[in-house]
Amino acid sequence: MVDLGATYGRLSANMRGALWMLASAITFTLMTSLIKYLGADYSPALQTFYRQAAGLLVLAPIIVRDPVGAFRTSRPGILLFRSLAGTLGLVLAFWAYQELPLAEANALSFTRTLWIVPLAIFVLGEKVGPWRLGATLIGFGGVLIMLQPSIANAVGWPAAAALSSAALFAMTITGMKVMTRDHSVTVLMVWSAVLGFVLSIPLAVTEWRWPDPVDLALLAAMGVLGLVTQVCYIKGMALGDAAAMAPIDYTRLVFAILFGLVLFHEIPNLVTMLGALVVIASTLVITLRDLHSKQQPPPVRTE
Repeated sequence: MVDLGATYGRLSANMRGALWMLASAITFTLMTSLIKYLGADYSPALQTFYRQAAGLLVLAPIIVRDPVGAFRTSRPGILLFRSLAGTLGLVLAFWAYQELPLAEANALSFTRTLWIVPLAIFVLGEKVGPWRLGATLIGFGGVLIMLQPSIANAVGWPAAAALSSAALFAMTITGMKVMTRDHSVTVLMVWSAVLGFVLSIPLAVTEWRWPDPVDLALLAAMGVLGLVTQVCYIKGMALGDAAAMAPIDYTRLVFAILFGLVLFHEIPNLVTMLGALVVIASTLVITLRDLHSKQQPPPVRTE
């Protein structure tokens, strides 16, 4: 009998990290499949409510253990903005996953990296070199290619929702980069979970319906899968080299194509996939250039 634990322990750090990243891609695709499957009976607002409730339940022990420390902040305004952007981003993302083919919705979500570049320039005041700027412009060219089938089939609004969601999530990432200078990740997660849950209530109430036991279990599974995806992703990036792990995240497009074909009989559009490849290539260039620049030694002072 094979000892899986011992086999795992003998793998290199990059191989172990790759397995966690693959697990993240699979659980993410399972979550989006549930979003699409439940979309006929539960609106994006309701699904967002249950997703936020699951996150709050997981973090509840941390909050109860040290409520003062969990909420300690000097900039509640930025945390409120992050939560507003994140909650609206979830609603738009869930609608996109319900209305678009899984592969297309996943591919459009990759534009988050592209949106971070202009935000880094105008919000963080970062200097962007020609490689990042050129890759960003090419990436948005890939987006235009991807949007052609959606516009032709009169489903432009869900695609616009997917792009808007990616832009909003880019804002939350940029906000986190600002806040981590003097806030712990735990504090940011607690504020995001609590405010996200509270902000999701008004929209959910307007479309409320009590789920039956089976649907409740599926909604809970959807929320848990979202959290598991984050844990697997963080674990993978922590174990392996970031440059080696970043490309593996894009395997979720492959899983999205397979799940969409088997579960929802979705046949990928070749034009959409071509645009997706352009977006993936450009975001990989941006990611790898960022990693390379961070690994460069500081310049030697000669004066």
